[in-house]
Amino acid sequence: MELRLKEILAERGLEQKDIAEMTELSTRTVSELCSGKMKRYPKDALGKIAEVLEITDMNELFTINKK
Repeated sequence: MELRLKEILAERGLEQKDIAEMTELSTRTVSELCSGKMKRYPKDALGKIAEVLEITDMNELFTINKK
């Protein structure tokens, strides 16, 4: 499973620093979420991101990678 945050930000014309400011998350957290460096996704961070991006279905944030 992969977080689509980087793709969603690009679709909406937003940068990582924009979402960091909007959610009050650190730029490091947002960067790690966008780059896929995080092994586990913090529930509170995902909640804030979904709220500010007005995403009501968390499935929109993820894609499933089939190996």
